[in-house]
Amino acid sequence: MGRLIAILWLIGAGSGMAAAEEVPLPRPRPSMPPAWTEPHSFREAAGPDFNSAEVTAKLSDCDERLARIAVIAPMPRLIGPGACGGGDMVRVDAVLLADSKRIDIKPAPYLRCAMAESLASWVRDEAAPRVATAGVALRSVETYDDFECRGRNRVTGAKLSEHGKGNAVDVRGFTLVDSRYIALTDITAAKDLREDLRKSACARFTTVLGPGSDGYHEAHIHLDLAERHNGYRICQWAVREPLPPPKPEAEVASNQIDGKNVPLPTPRPAIPDAAAKRKL
Repeated sequence: MGRLIAILWLIGAGSGMAAAEEVPLPRPRPSMPPAWTEPHSFREAAGPDFNSAEVTAKLSDCDERLARIAVIAPMPRLIGPGACGGGDMVRVDAVLLADSKRIDIKPAPYLRCAMAESLASWVRDEAAPRVATAGVALRSVETYDDFECRGRNRVTGAKLSEHGKGNAVDVRGFTLVDSRYIALTDITAAKDLREDLRKSACARFTTVLGPGSDGYHEAHIHLDLAERHNGYRICQWAVREPLPPPKPEAEVASNQIDGKNVPLPTPRPAIPDAAAKRKL
């Protein structure tokens, strides 16, 4: 009897093993390719538009102009996947005013020289004088984003952002010499100043995005020099202001229509509660 049980157990175990072997296993997950496969050579990394004959330690004409109005550090060619990166890049540490006073840019952005020159000129010739009209000079500019190899608004698969070309910078606000801070999207900041800054930025840059543009720029202002067909420009920065306080309840229930008094209906008599009814 014990031998028969052992044989049956072996048969059952064998059939179970066979059944387990016949069950198909799930396919292994495919390995996800990295965002940028490591290049095999400098040529692959530099891209097809790179010309080694143009490599020189001499500053470009743009760099020389920019060095007169800003504190910069020329950068080597910035390299990224696809169309990211580019040449003639600089780091902008500060902007110099006509009286040689320095306005720091924090964090210092990495930009294409043409974009850096536009940013420095805007801060020097337009932003600083407008802020000074309030009686306090500009000490520094706070940036939010500059060169970053990514799609627009960090959306996967989106068209390459101008940030990926070093052609854009995001500005968050200004710090004054008395340590006060002005956020460019702060609805409590002086509206006239923000409106003047918006007009000057839209005249200098081809793209200006802020509150009210696309939901991605509610806390900073995006500036770039994107080239478009027929010189098309985008200026979307809603200069908002605080909402008016709610009206007092007395005004809401006013009996005036078009400035004329209208008689209100007779108020309904109070209905006694259950306890009062019982007493009655």
